[in-house]
Amino acid sequence: MASDDLSSLPSSDDEKYGFQRPEMFSIKLAGTVDAYDRHVFLCYKSPEAWPARVEGSESDPLPKLLSSAFKARKNDISVKTKLTVCEGREGTDFADGDVLIFPDMIKYRGLKESDVDSFVDDVIVNGKPWASGAQEVLTGSHVFVCAHGSRDRRCGVCGPVLIDKFIEEAELRGMKDKVFVSPCSHIGGHKYAGNLIIYSPGVDGMITGHWYGYVAPDDVPELLDEHIGKGQIIERLWRGQMGVSAEEIEKANEHKVPNGESEKLKDQKLPNGEDSKKSEEKPQENFGGCCQGANGVSCCRDGSLEQTSGIEEKKQKETTEATSGKKDGLACKLTSCIGKWEQSDILAAVAVVGAVATVGVAVYSFYRRSG
Repeated sequence: MASDDLSSLPSSDDEKYGFQRPEMFSIKLAGTVDAYDRHVFLCYKSPEAWPARVEGSESDPLPKLLSSAFKARKNDISVKTKLTVCEGREGTDFADGDVLIFPDMIKYRGLKESDVDSFVDDVIVNGKPWASGAQEVLTGSHVFVCAHGSRDRRCGVCGPVLIDKFIEEAELRGMKDKVFVSPCSHIGGHKYAGNLIIYSPGVDGMITGHWYGYVAPDDVPELLDEHIGKGQIIERLWRGQMGVSAEEIEKANEHKVPNGESEKLKDQKLPNGEDSKKSEEKPQENFGGCCQGANGVSCCRDGSLEQTSGIEEKKQKETTEATSGKKDGLACKLTSCIGKWEQSDILAAVAVVGAVATVGVAVYSFYRRSG
């Protein structure tokens, strides 16, 4: 896509729509991402060609058909899934009609309008490989920057500049073949522009999607070095992540350490899949709430049952301690008796041995005198 250097923009555009606009950092970022567990990107044309509602445009049948199929089958899709359009270019790794799926790191090539229903049924609803296409494995880290200018001028101004900066800095670090940057359509929260999502493997190889807002060109080196390079979240720009709800983030933000960082998110490593984070958390209160896991698996907890269980455990503990005390008293008495019995037996045995020895000496002396 064409370069869009801020130096070529009128100063009024930069001040109103760019990185110098007054609203930058005026709103808290953490917790501004809705919960989801899978992200599907349809590669289709370029941002300059996207209408404001690219998924609903009559002139763009493929995005519209795919979006409509998602909506029609929403009650059959057990994994909460987002659909976004990203740039597609012929002769590149991501051509028109290619479909990218995260965190699965899967690509299907050349989705056609006639194949939409079978694709959604096989892959999105039933979680199977697509019968009409071959899976390809995605590698590296993938950065999607909102550059949907027809939807919101702020992303149209900020997005292209960030994309060029990512490409430039990745090349300087020798990461050109490891970091793939693409413009994408509306992802929510244009007021947080520059907006971007990073799908990147962590130290354990797991993929997690992290959202960043209010990103400026000067932040790009840090995102490459710290987030992609070391798996370290940049908290001041962090909006949320795949698999974590806004409510969970809000609860984490209620527990702040003195330096202002969240106990839950401080020094968090990627991906963190919830298990690794929870292992580092301090025990939390049970709010008796419910959550809905991926694939419709419920992890609800009944607070009243847990309270009853706690009372029963306490009574059982008290009973065990009382019983243990009685057993310990009996053991002490038994040990004392055994100690006394062993002492008297030893003295008796010593007396018998002494008597036998005396008789033996007397008999020996008698025989010597007789001989």
